[in-house]
Amino acid sequence: MEFVTSLFTSANTWLTENFGDLGPLLIIGVLGMFLVLLTLPILLKKEKDPFDQLRNDARAGAKQEGDGPRLRRGNGARGNKLDKYSSFLEPQDEKAYSDTRLKLLQAGYRSKDAVRTYHFLQFLLGIAFLVLGALYAIYASATGEPSLQALIGSVLIPGIVGYMLPKYWVTKRQQARQEEITNGFPDSLDMMLVCVEAGQSLDQAIIRVSKEIKAGYPALAEEYELVANEMKAGKDKTCVLRDMSERAGVPDVASFVTVLIQSASFGTSISEALRVFSAEMRDKRIMRAEEKANTLPTKLTLATMMLTVPPLLIILIGPSIYDIAVTLSDFSPGGGF
Repeated sequence: MEFVTSLFTSANTWLTENFGDLGPLLIIGVLGMFLVLLTLPILLKKEKDPFDQLRNDARAGAKQEGDGPRLRRGNGARGNKLDKYSSFLEPQDEKAYSDTRLKLLQAGYRSKDAVRTYHFLQFLLGIAFLVLGALYAIYASATGEPSLQALIGSVLIPGIVGYMLPKYWVTKRQQARQEEITNGFPDSLDMMLVCVEAGQSLDQAIIRVSKEIKAGYPALAEEYELVANEMKAGKDKTCVLRDMSERAGVPDVASFVTVLIQSASFGTSISEALRVFSAEMRDKRIMRAEEKANTLPTKLTLATMMLTVPPLLIILIGPSIYDIAVTLSDFSPGGGF
């Protein structure tokens, strides 16, 4: 017992001398982190399902016959490797899974394993940044004596940043894609109206518009191509249009889908509905441009004050301040008076 106590005391003394007063605490934290990383594969290991072999055999047979389904973007070997961790990486709540899936769809990620990959990146980056923060905390303890709050912050803040980084990236992609769809939607409606009035059907007009706007608005062209392919496959037109509205997440597209559905339901002319709606979209785009132009003076006010007022004050008040300083120095005990 005395030997164990002396050994513990000597180890504590060595850690304190080399890593500071918080050296033992940091070592315990690092060891605990590595133990968690070692036990995660065991906890996440999924027992082999007998039905998996049947599915693999069916996929192999379909591939040999040449009529197997094509793999979509991102659905490859990486997705298969993450299958056994699906219960951990995918939300078990149906609403949470649907919300994440919809957000990834609106950001342009349509692969089957997009949700799984998204949560895997969150977990991986969170652990990686947490380890980097722990290494930095050990280095800071060895070279100085930081406070406990600084050490905890240097470990936790990188981990939180790494965990939130995929969410931030997906949110930015979603916003950029929705902005691109909003900007290109009025032009696409004008092209669609011209195609419909020229005698083409709505399906043909959508295909033509998707080809024409692909260079300028690839996200909107991709949505139109998907709509055209689903209509060719025989899917109900109403469901196709509603799916497009949900994937885009833009109010203008939702209004356009509602107009087309109502036009088909009541039997009115599609060209007339497109003419009225395209004119409304053009007016709405002009109003958005005017709104941005009207907010520009307000945004420039702060910059104008910061860049104009300080130099003006220096020019106007500077000489007076200099004269006052010279006068006060003359009246000082070491001056001439």
